[in-house]
Amino acid sequence: MGRLCPYGVKRRMAGVRMGFAPQEIARTTLGEAVLAALHDMIAAGNFQPGEHLKEADLALALNVSRGPIRDAFTQLASEGHIVLRPHRGAFMTVLSQADVEEVHSLRLAIEQLAAQLACVRMGEEEFAVMDAVLGEMELISGDVEPRDAVRLDLRFHDLIYQFSGHQRVQRVWSSLRSQVSFFLHTRNVHYPDFVHVGHSEHLELRNALSIRNPDVARAAVSKHLAGAYERLKKLPLPDTSPVGHLQRRVPDQ
Repeated sequence: MGRLCPYGVKRRMAGVRMGFAPQEIARTTLGEAVLAALHDMIAAGNFQPGEHLKEADLALALNVSRGPIRDAFTQLASEGHIVLRPHRGAFMTVLSQADVEEVHSLRLAIEQLAAQLACVRMGEEEFAVMDAVLGEMELISGDVEPRDAVRLDLRFHDLIYQFSGHQRVQRVWSSLRSQVSFFLHTRNVHYPDFVHVGHSEHLELRNALSIRNPDVARAAVSKHLAGAYERLKKLPLPDTSPVGHLQRRVPDQ
């Protein structure tokens, strides 16, 4: 097979919608690059809930063999993005109210901790970086693409974890980030209000962090995350996924 080239793929293969904008970070192995490309595609909403993901189509689209795709499926299943069904293949997870509750409660816990640590560590340089992201949010106008809204949203929150200085919290966030991205994309598709509230809501959180009071920071995170959570709860989602998390496994060889 030729060299993997996940950036700028703009074609539609059988059942595979492309055109994602992956993060520009260094990839050290083929497997990591494939997994990152699939994470980006999921976050961008390229696949529908319950959709069958075909190894052959994805391998062709990413110019790799089916082995790295299969390995990535195993990781995606462990993260809850897909369901692996014996003798049938990989299917996108159907989002449920239980999923929304679990991801929200976990994110709330770790982001409150990150914020209370970050607020007393951040100085002029850190706030300048955060303000640059806010500046991009402020410039958004018209019908912003959901993927662009998610990209800016996550860039802002990445900084809170980065500035917390807590490596284990950062690792938990890294493991949860792609699921949060998927949820944010769903929210922005159904409630496309980022152009109206994205900048103001994140500015409010930034200003709370600048007070340098851990209690204020925790309360601000709780208020900030509640908005997206309430919007997701309004979607007509099943109470639980058709296939429970403990039932997700690699197909029999």
